[in-house]
Amino acid sequence: MAYAKPKIAILATGGTIAGSIDSSVATTGYTAGVVGVDVLIQAVPQIKDLAEISGQQIANIDSSNMTDEIQLKLAKEINKLFASGIDGVVITHGTDTMEETAYFLNLTIKSDKPVVLVGAMRPSTAISADGPKNLYNAVALAADKQSKGKGVMVAMNDKIQSARGVVKTHSLNVDAFSSPDFGDLGYIVDGKIFFYNNVAKEHTKKSPFDVSKLTALPKVDILYTYSNDGSGAAAKALVADGAKGLVIAGSGAGSIHQNQKEVLKELLKQGVSVVVSSRVVAGRVAVGDTDAKLGFISAEDLNPQKARILLALALTKTSDPKKIQEYFLKY
Repeated sequence: MAYAKPKIAILATGGTIAGSIDSSVATTGYTAGVVGVDVLIQAVPQIKDLAEISGQQIANIDSSNMTDEIQLKLAKEINKLFASGIDGVVITHGTDTMEETAYFLNLTIKSDKPVVLVGAMRPSTAISADGPKNLYNAVALAADKQSKGKGVMVAMNDKIQSARGVVKTHSLNVDAFSSPDFGDLGYIVDGKIFFYNNVAKEHTKKSPFDVSKLTALPKVDILYTYSNDGSGAAAKALVADGAKGLVIAGSGAGSIHQNQKEVLKELLKQGVSVVVSSRVVAGRVAVGDTDAKLGFISAEDLNPQKARILLALALTKTSDPKKIQEYFLKY
C-alpha cells in the first residue's frame, strides 16, 4: 500500500517570518506580516515531501499586536481542523508574543494531535533568513508520530520547546528561545525528530478550559514592581478600566514593594484577582501563608505574560483564589 502522508494545516498570523524590507542585509527595521501564507509555503517546496499541506491566513500582524480575539480564533479553528481529520497544525507567528499564544493554545486545544508554532528572527528578505528552515522543521515535527500527546510546541533554531517552558531570552539572535526551568524537549536534524524530555504539567485534552463559545476573555493586566514603586496608582486605574485580575511581576521570588502591595490588598477586598509572578527569568514564586490568606495567588514558575493567560482563562470558570491557585499548580 502507498504511504499516506499526514495532513498538515499551516495557519499564518504574520510576524518576522512574513516580514520584508528593501535590503538583503537588513535584519531590523523591516515590516512584519506582509508576506502571505501561500508565498511562505512556496518558498519551502520540500515540506510537500513531508506532508499534504494546506494553508490559511488567520491574521497578518506584528505579533506585538497580538490580541485575545486572534488567539481565540486560532483555538477554535484548530479544534475544527482536528475534528475534520487534519493530523497536525503549524502556526507561523511573530516571536515577540509566540510564547503567549503557544501557552494559550496549550490550554485550549482539545486534542493530542501536534500543534507547532514557528517563526523567524530575520525577515524573509535577509540573505541569512532563518524562516524557511524553521518552517521545514516545524512541518517535520507536526508530521512526526512521536509528537502526538506532547502538547503545543515551538520549533525554532533546530530546538523543540514546550509551550509551558519556552521563553524568548534574546531580542535579536537567531538562538532566541530557551526553557530555563524545563530544558528543551528535543531537537531536529535535517527533518529528523529527537525527543529527550517530556512535559510533566497537564495540557490540551486534559485542560478544563473550553473557549468554543467565548468571544472575549476577562481583562487581565500586568504590573511591574521596582524600587520606589509608584504603580499602586496604576493598579487602581487598571481596575477602574475593567481589569478583573492583575499579574504582578515581582522582584526576586515574588516580592512586591510595600507602596504597591498596600493598594493590592485593598483591591483584593474588592474581588480583584491578584497573581504574583516574578521579573526573574527562572524559578518559582513563593507566596507566604499570610499573603495566601489575603488572596494572593502564586504564579508558581510561570512568567508574568503566561500567568496573565492562565488567569484570564481561570476567570472564565471561577474567581475563587484557592481554585485559581490549583490551576497554577496543575497547568
